[in-house]
Amino acid sequence: MDGDEVDAATESDPAWLALHAEREAVERALALAQARQKFSADPAAASAARVEEAELLVSLDRVLTLIRAAEYRRRPGARRW
Repeated sequence: MDGDEVDAATESDPAWLALHAEREAVERALALAQARQKFSADPAAASAARVEEAELLVSLDRVLTLIRAAEYRRRPGARRW
């Protein structure tokens, strides 16, 4: 029963859902950039995809850090700084 309450709280938090939607979008873009690197016949396009991949990895790290922070804040008794 407690798991249902946590799921309901998670589903009703728009900021939480937005973080996960952003994570999903970044992961999808990252997969596409990696595919362009692997399958592109044009060296310039492959190079641009490598640059894009590096930028997306930074974005993914940022989003995952925000998600971890939000998960911590959701825990009972979590410290506030």
